[in-house]
Amino acid sequence: MNKPSSRRKKVIPVASGELKPAAINSAKKAPSSHENPASATITVTAVEVTELTFEEQSERLHLERRVERAFLSEGQALMELRDRRLYCSTHRTFEEYCRERFNYSCNKKV
Repeated sequence: MNKPSSRRKKVIPVASGELKPAAINSAKKAPSSHENPASATITVTAVEVTELTFEEQSERLHLERRVERAFLSEGQALMELRDRRLYCSTHRTFEEYCRERFNYSCNKKV
């Protein structure tokens, strides 16, 4: 069974870093009942992806590990602040303390 074609414009990155809509069925006419959706023309802009050198890959890995360690250290410090209730002299709740002191908020999905 053929999947019906989508009329939504897709956004793709281009070399300049801007996002531009891809041209899908550049003619703005409604398809007639005798057109075959499987033969629709889709224009896609290609983006060249350059490979990283060994040194760049190594540096990326090093920086990613630094970020991971920073998040771990931050989480441990927050846990200690919460568990030892060191926020209580200035704030009623830990959530209020995090929001006002660090601009962190808990985005709970209900």
